[in-house]
This record gives sequence, structure tokens and C-alpha cells, in this order.
Amino acid sequence: MERHPDFPYPLYLVLSEKDCKQHHYLKVLEEAIAGGVDIVQLREKEDSNEVFLHKAIKVKSITDRHGIPLIINDRPDIAAAICAHGVHVGNNDMPPAYIRKSYPELHIGYSIEYLDQLGGNELPLANYIALSPIFRTATKTDTVTEWGLQGIKNIRSATSKALVAIGGINRHNIAGIVQAGAHSVAVVSAICASAAPGKSAAELKSILLS
Repeated sequence: MERHPDFPYPLYLVLSEKDCKQHHYLKVLEEAIAGGVDIVQLREKEDSNEVFLHKAIKVKSITDRHGIPLIINDRPDIAAAICAHGVHVGNNDMPPAYIRKSYPELHIGYSIEYLDQLGGNELPLANYIALSPIFRTATKTDTVTEWGLQGIKNIRSATSKALVAIGGINRHNIAGIVQAGAHSVAVVSAICASAAPGKSAAELKSILLS
């Protein structure tokens, strides 16, 4: 996998408590990092502010101990409060322009759903782009475009931004996603729902580095 100089994190874990089917989410996190996860995003769509902040503090203590960057989904205020590496937002969240002005210290990930977003005003302000989903998945149902491998190729040829692929990714299709041009691969169920999160992370990382 070709690493982007602005986003050198091949294996990207998107962590949420409800997606951790067989182990406590903090145990999943510890094992996933041991297995080779390079960056972590905490995504808790249904939690109250208080609960989300409480979880973020716990997760940050683990990622800091291992030297792993932490991204907070949707909430730049929480990301800034715990000194996280960055925040990840989509079309219906706080726009990158506002985040860049209000929280200049945060790195910004931006999910795009349409090809014409590449010409928008928000994209240049993001540090990396996420294509979501590559393949439709039960962990994210409010999606518009299923990008597929051709979608990765199209976006890769149209921008120099770091490109993160997410959605329906597992050990069977990850090699094709790398070949299509993703700089980073984000997974949820492939690690969170695994009976052996560390082993699953190590398998994915091995493919990425092969």
C-alpha cells in the first residue's frame, strides 16, 4: 500500500461500543492496537454528550499510551476538549470550514457521498477524504453512493488528498481496495465483531503491508 505523507495510517479502526459484539469495546481497542491498528476513530452516534465524552476520555488514555492518533466522529468540541488528533465529519455534520476556523488545532476527515463534492469549498479544508461506503454495510445505513472499486479509482485520479476507504471491508476484499488506490482502509465489523480482534487486525495489516 502506498502511504500518503499527510496520512500515513494504513489500518484505521472505527470503534463503537454497540459494534463490539463479543468483547468489551476497550478490550477490543487494546487487542486491535496490539494487532497493528494505526489510527482509531471513536464513533458513538446515539450517546449523550456526557457519555460520549466519558468514553472518549477512556479511549484517549489507551491510544495515548500506545502512541496511536484518536479521531472523534462528528464532535469537534469533544475532540478539542480531550486534545484528540482530529475530528471526522460528513455532509450532515458541522462543515470543515467552521471546524477549521473554530478548532484550528484539529485534523479534519471529511466523508464525501457525491463525485461533484470534489469541486466544493469544503474539501480543500480537510486533511483526508473518506469514501463511504465502498460496499454497503449494516453498520451505516444512511448512505447515498456505494462507491465500489471503480469509485476509489475515480476519486484517486481526481485529487491528491489522502483517501480512506470504509464500508463492508474485510480480509477477502481488502487487497482489491488497496490495488484500487486507497491510502488507508477503515474497518468496523471486521475487527469489532471478531472473536479475536487482535488476530483479525494482524491479518488485515499483513495484507496491507504485503
